[in-house]
This record gives sequence, C-alpha cells and structure tokens, in this order.
Amino acid sequence: MNTEYFFRLFFSGLTRGSIYALLALGYTMVYGIIKLINFAHGEIYMIGAFTALIIAGALTLTGMPALAILVLASLVALLYSSIYGFTIEKIAYKPLRKAPRLSVLISAIGMSMFLQNYVLLAQTSNFLPFPQLLPDITLPESWQGIVTLPQFFIFVATAIVMVILTLLIKFTRMGKSMRATSQDRTMAMLSGINVNRVISYTFLIGSFTAALGGILISSYTGQINYFIGFLAGIKAFVAAVLGGIGSIPGAVLGSMVLGMAESYAAGYVSSVYEDVFAFIILVLILIFKPSGLLGKPETQKV
Repeated sequence: MNTEYFFRLFFSGLTRGSIYALLALGYTMVYGIIKLINFAHGEIYMIGAFTALIIAGALTLTGMPALAILVLASLVALLYSSIYGFTIEKIAYKPLRKAPRLSVLISAIGMSMFLQNYVLLAQTSNFLPFPQLLPDITLPESWQGIVTLPQFFIFVATAIVMVILTLLIKFTRMGKSMRATSQDRTMAMLSGINVNRVISYTFLIGSFTAALGGILISSYTGQINYFIGFLAGIKAFVAAVLGGIGSIPGAVLGSMVLGMAESYAAGYVSSVYEDVFAFIILVLILIFKPSGLLGKPETQKV
C-alpha cells in the first residue's frame, strides 16, 4: 500500500468531513429543537459563498491585502447569510408552527427551489472562478503532496467552530434555553423561555456555520455555481442522519465518517461513483440503525 497516497486520501476525507460537519450542525440543531428538516439549508451555504465572492471582487479593486479581503468578505458574507436564515425562518416556517409536518416540509422544499432559481437568475448557471482567500504558505517538504495548508486551515476553522458552539450550548443562558426547548417545548414555554427567540437564534447559528462551509470549500476548489448547495446539503443531511439526527456530536462524527468513506471509495474504487457511496451509507443506516451512530431511539407513549 502506498502510505503517502493513503494519508493524502485521509486529509482529503478530513476536509470533506469538516465541510459536511459545518452544514450538518445546522440540520441537527434545527431538527433537535423544532423537529424540522430545513431543506433550504444548503442554499444558505451557497448564498454565503456567492456573497463572499461579490464582496471579495469589490474589495480586490481597492488594492487591499489578501488577508484583509479574506476577513472582510467572510464577515460580511457570514452576517448576510445569518440574516437570510433568520428571515427564512420568519417567512417560511414560523407561520406554520402549528401546521402538519407535511406542510412545513413542502414549505422547506419550496424555499430551497426558490433560492436556487433566485441566484440562478441573479447570477448565471455557469461555474464562476472563486478567488483564493485561504492562506497558501509552503509546508515542510515532508508534508508536501500529502496535505495542503488550505485543507489544514479548513479543519482548524471547523474545530474552532465546534468548540465555540459546544461552549455556547453548555454554558450560556441561550444554550441552556436551546437544550430545554429541545427536550420539551411546552415545558420550556411554561418556564418562561421565549421559544420563538430560541428558534430564531438556532437558525442564525446554523446559517452562520453553513455559510462558513460554503466560503471555505469554494475558496479551496476555486469555483462556484448556483447548484453547489443542493448536493452538499443532501450529503450533510446524510451525515446528520448517520450520526443521529438531533445530536451535535453525532453530526460531527457522521460527517467525518461520510467524508472518509467518500474519499477512500473515490481513491481506491472509482471517483465516478463517489456520490453514490453517500446514499448507500444512508440506506444502510436507515435499515440497520435508524437512530444513527449516537442517536437515541425515540419512545412513543400510547
């Protein structure tokens, strides 16, 4: 076995898994609190990347240093995407809070299609070049050909977000409100928790992490189009189900497992069937362990 090739695939899978994790967190947080699969989540990922592209293009004309462009473009895109997610919740989901789940699901799919076509009409169906915003410093010779600095940067950025999110949920007042709402929304309301505010914050945080994933992967691959959020969103949903939908550690674990599986399957089997493996994993997990790797089976009282 070629050890160098093995580790190259490992870091490639780690990069994929990191991006899936940033998306899967939004899925699992929203589902954990309001039992909704936000199928428009992948479009927030795409909108974040497009916003960063537009802002970076405008700032490049000013002659600003690359690092300043990276920071400013990312901050504006993350803020804009978070507000977008907040607005989607108010328009598409809040009015249907007491409606049947099927109505909410249709609304989510409709919002996803609307955002795709909105960006398609506003931009183009072609792939557009995305500027290299991630730092690209020469690594030690022993690491060259195995991992690139942008890959390492993506993993570190994802790890930092995970740590911050974990601390926020465990130790802040809003985090405790999120956990209470997730366990029992009615009792949380009776305890004086503003459930609507908690749901809005959840959409804000989920949209932030999704947009960050879109910016990082677009800068890494160097291209973008209006459809990038669809497949990434579906795979992140698979990762969330694999880890246990509603479980934040499960979303991260499922994303890493999926990323590694795709990378090694593409490297040792065939890249043609790369996307197929994600759905094979989904089918297997639904058959043999529907609650996911870290999920707990739901018990219903009769």
